[in-house]
Amino acid sequence: MKKLDIRSICVFCGAAKGNNPLFEESARRLGALLAQNGITLVFGGGNAGLMAAVANEALAGGGEVIGVIPDYLVEREHGHRKVTRLDVVDSMHERKRRMFDLADGFISLPGGVGTLEETFEVITWKQLDMHVKPIAIIDVAGYWQNLDGLIAATVEHGFAAPPTRALYRLVATPEDALDALREDAVAGLPTDPAKL
Repeated sequence: MKKLDIRSICVFCGAAKGNNPLFEESARRLGALLAQNGITLVFGGGNAGLMAAVANEALAGGGEVIGVIPDYLVEREHGHRKVTRLDVVDSMHERKRRMFDLADGFISLPGGVGTLEETFEVITWKQLDMHVKPIAIIDVAGYWQNLDGLIAATVEHGFAAPPTRALYRLVATPEDALDALREDAVAGLPTDPAKL
């Protein structure tokens, strides 16, 4: 199978920092790693919370950073004016589509319901064979255990087949996330929508 090039990664994360310093520490570490590896960061374009942490660290390391933000969130999420490029779009749907199109893979850090929705959407699109891009979820301080358990419940109760659990990788650290994306970056991964 042909390997996909991981040149850009979309990071989903919160516009708040959360209440555990490990959340911000992980976001900063991920931003630094992306810059060190010459990987473009694609993110939600905000200059607040974990979004700011990952973007600022990538920028500090000399990395390329592309933000995508709806016009009505520029003030609310403090649109990041120091990124390499800030795309201001008309809607949340356009934001997610643009981030998807710009990315070769996805990493989720902790965040609020918007982050949950973005994460579920790329998993769902992969389930439906709309893409084969790798997805990693960094389980900082056990933050994502409930989501992983919920997906396991969809399998247990007959709403999804066991391969659904393989659509993403739950990992412990930013380093593990990059390793997982590289390992899973294989084009043409076989899935059967009727079974997922």
